[in-house]
Amino acid sequence: MDLRKCRVVCSGKIRQAAYDYLKDKVDLYSWQQRGRVPAEQWDAWLAEAEAIYSVSNIRIDEALLEKAPKLKVIAQASVGYDNIDIAACSRRGVKVGHTPGILVNDVADLAYGLMLDTARGIVRGHLHVAAGTWAERKAPGLGVTLYGKTVGIVGMGDIGSAIVARAKASGMKVLYHNRSRRLDDEAIGASYATLPDLLAQSDFVVVTVTLNESTKGMFNRETFAMMKDGARFINVSRGKVVDTEALTEALASGKLAAAALDVTDPEPFPGDHPLLATGKVTITPHIATATGETKDAMSLVTADNILAGLEGKKMPAQVPVRHG
Repeated sequence: MDLRKCRVVCSGKIRQAAYDYLKDKVDLYSWQQRGRVPAEQWDAWLAEAEAIYSVSNIRIDEALLEKAPKLKVIAQASVGYDNIDIAACSRRGVKVGHTPGILVNDVADLAYGLMLDTARGIVRGHLHVAAGTWAERKAPGLGVTLYGKTVGIVGMGDIGSAIVARAKASGMKVLYHNRSRRLDDEAIGASYATLPDLLAQSDFVVVTVTLNESTKGMFNRETFAMMKDGARFINVSRGKVVDTEALTEALASGKLAAAALDVTDPEPFPGDHPLLATGKVTITPHIATATGETKDAMSLVTADNILAGLEGKKMPAQVPVRHG
C-alpha cells in the first residue's frame, strides 16, 4: 500500500513534530490554525478520509462516522477517549488509538502540586500578595504539613503509582482503592483499603480513575459525607467523576477544607460558578499533560497509531474493540 495516497485529516492544529513526521508519509490535511476546522471544510475532508487525527476537540459518534465512509483509523492525542463512541467504531471496523503511559509523570507532578497547594495555600498566598494585603500586615491563614499525613489515592494505575513515590518523599502514609488489589502494593509502599475506609482515614484524597459508567458521579454528596472532616480533595482524572454541586456544598459547609482540580464539569469552567465563590478551591484548566516534551511524545505516538492502522497492523496503543 502506498500510504502517500491515504488521506489523513486532523480535527485541529497538531504539534509540529507530528506534522513534520506525517506530511511526507500520507496525504495530510491539517488545520494548522487555532480553533476547529470550519464545518463545511471538515465535512468535505471527512468524505475522503481514511484516518482521523483527533486533538480531542470533536465528538466522534455515528453521525460523524456516517460522513466518513472510507474511514479505517482514528487516533487521538490523549489517554482518554470518552468523546469517542468506541462501540460505533467497532461496528464499522474502525480502529481507535490513544496515547497512554507517556503522560504519567506530568500528571503525577501536577497532582502532587495541587495536593501541596491544598495544604499550604500557594495560590491563596499569591493572591494575598497581589491584592496588596501583605502590606496591611494581614495573614493569609495557616496551612497544614504533609509529613505524617495520610493520602488516599482512588485509582491505582501508573499515575497513582507515580503519585505514591512523590507522597512517600514527603513522609506521607499512602492508602489506595482500586477495582482489584495490586500484587505489588507492598513494594510501591501503599496499603489497600475499601473506599469507605480510605475516605474515613485520609487527610488528602487524590482521584486518578478513568471515566466510565461506574465512576461517573463517583464523588457525590454521599461520598463526600464519608470523608474525614477537614480533608482535602484533588481530582486529576475526569471532571464528570465529581458532582460539582456536591463538592461546592462540601466546601461551603466546612466539611472539606480545600479542593484542587485540573478537570471540571463543565469544561471550560465558568468564572462565576459558586464553587469558585467558596474561596477554598484551586482550578487549573486541564493542564496536567501540558508540557512541550509530553505533547510532542503524544503527537508522535498518535502519528504511529495512524500509520500502523492504515497498514493493517496493530497500533502501538490501540483501544480494545467494544461490542454493544
